[in-house]
Amino acid sequence: MARLAGVSTATVSRVLSEPGKVRQKTHDLVMEAVRRSGYIPNSTAQKLRTRRTMNVLVVAPRLTNPVFAEILRGVDDELTQSGYGIIIGNLDNRREREARYVDLALSRQVDGVLLLTGYIPEKGARDMRESGLPIVAMCAAIDDDKIPNVVVQDREATRQAVEYLAGLGHRRFGYISGTPTSIIEHERFRGFREGIAAAGFGEDDFVRWEGYFVFSTGVSAAESFLAMKDRPTGIFAACDESAIGFIKRVREARVRVPQDVSVIGFDGIEFSDYTEPALTTFRQPLHELGRAGADVLLKLIQNGMTPDDWNIRLPLTLLERGTTGPVLHKDYKSLRRSSL
Repeated sequence: MARLAGVSTATVSRVLSEPGKVRQKTHDLVMEAVRRSGYIPNSTAQKLRTRRTMNVLVVAPRLTNPVFAEILRGVDDELTQSGYGIIIGNLDNRREREARYVDLALSRQVDGVLLLTGYIPEKGARDMRESGLPIVAMCAAIDDDKIPNVVVQDREATRQAVEYLAGLGHRRFGYISGTPTSIIEHERFRGFREGIAAAGFGEDDFVRWEGYFVFSTGVSAAESFLAMKDRPTGIFAACDESAIGFIKRVREARVRVPQDVSVIGFDGIEFSDYTEPALTTFRQPLHELGRAGADVLLKLIQNGMTPDDWNIRLPLTLLERGTTGPVLHKDYKSLRRSSL
């Protein structure tokens, strides 16, 4: 492999055992040689040499959510390159499951933890902070100066969603929320309210439907929407699943999308492109997010320090599809606020 990569055998050994301590270009050359040669590192010898388990714990709220599935794929792709495996902790939205994963982490059966939950588990929180175990927060930020955050720009994207709808002439809005205790939900609703204000509207110009990041929340919101006399024409859903649930139910009631109501989702899950019409949504860079979070954790494990620039916020992409359009009123121009 050293000959294939054009480096010394010592460099190959260092890349395989301590990849965070070599230059990226050298790392890439050696890993390409590894792939070409079909070499499989001896994991037992590697663990004995480095005194590491070569495993990482990833704690996720709900694995059935396609968002987390794609993030995990990115995490796995990044960790595999450095010889690490994954232990997945699925909370299934039940916090009583946290204790087993805290015990797993504190018993040093893993070298680090990726938290996709937005918080450190209550039981053992102090011990986890003081243990020195590398921890990285993904998806939802954790307010702790010892924990790097790798997230997306939730607030900015949601604000853009409102401004986009307002630009189409919508003047009454709806917000379908995610899980009330979620930091992600708080950020998205904060951005929504900022967008409302920036477009010249007030608190009376939108209605909020409480719920969770699931299909059924969209269906429940649609039932409330259908019972209203003064219906919103521009709807933002905090996730694609609830947006799809909303669209399905209102179309069953012969409400046209986007002619009667426009809908924007959030996540960009694969299924969003197969709805009828295809869902306008903000696509998260989920695979990139997973790789970035794993990369930061590996650097923590290998170097034991947290540079200031390890708090990463990735941008999203607006996918303009078939569920949004202009308000179809004869007096369309008069309905728009003068500030637009």
